[in-house]
Amino acid sequence: MKILITGGSGLLGQFLNLELSKEHNILTLYHSHPGNCGNYDNLRIDISNYNSFVSIFKNFNPDIVVHTAAISNPKSADELPDDFVYTVNVTATRKLAELCSDFSAKLIFTSTDLVYDGLTGKMLDENAKLNPLSLYAYTKLIGEKKIKETFNNFIILRTALMYGFGLNHSINHFMSVYKNLKEGKPVNLFYDQFRSPLALHDAARMISKLIKLDIKGEVINFGGKERVSRFKLGELLCEEIGCSKSFLKKISMDAVNGFYKVKDVSLNVSKLREIGIEPKGIRESIKELLS
Repeated sequence: MKILITGGSGLLGQFLNLELSKEHNILTLYHSHPGNCGNYDNLRIDISNYNSFVSIFKNFNPDIVVHTAAISNPKSADELPDDFVYTVNVTATRKLAELCSDFSAKLIFTSTDLVYDGLTGKMLDENAKLNPLSLYAYTKLIGEKKIKETFNNFIILRTALMYGFGLNHSINHFMSVYKNLKEGKPVNLFYDQFRSPLALHDAARMISKLIKLDIKGEVINFGGKERVSRFKLGELLCEEIGCSKSFLKKISMDAVNGFYKVKDVSLNVSKLREIGIEPKGIRESIKELLS
């Protein structure tokens, strides 16, 4: 199949390039840093430029679009003008959905677990209460709605916290934790925030499998199968790299200002597993990325 990947130089995008190119003809798009996109057919584009996308669809005519490009976290969104975040996360998503409809392509959209209400204290299924606290999460939810209003040939993935080692320029919190632990430096981690972490390489594997399934019009929780705190994730990492857990320092979200305190958006991934996609366990995934 012909697959168009937006955000191809991002944390997940670069792993998608690696994974999807094994069996498919990919065209991967990036905005500034190319990452590993240079190893594949690629284009540098401004995602807010609708005419660029029209040209891409006419020339490449994708069967599937995997749309990961976004202002991709709450902090980044808050540092930018609201209208710009809306343009990237909502307007561009709507226009991609319209083009997918016009060209009979399926759209796979990566949303976020942060659209959920994080106060219930249980693993959330796809029908759980929605309560996005940040501009980032709000625009991802509106992006979901624009897709649903446009057509039915879509899969919306509400992605969990992703961890692993980013490729090239891309970095994440997990990498900083790993680096500090290897250098014998203390690491502060929340004991009172819970997620369903998913390894980047496993997420790419799962999307590759999802592409082969004949499903559409679905919203699916896309995360790991374990509910853990960030502190527990740190403990598992320590165990696998042979590092003393004494470097891990428990802190509460209430002790830190300047971020959105989402307590528990751990995901019930029964729907994902029922369609035949099984996330790997955290320990297994950490072993794989360390190897």
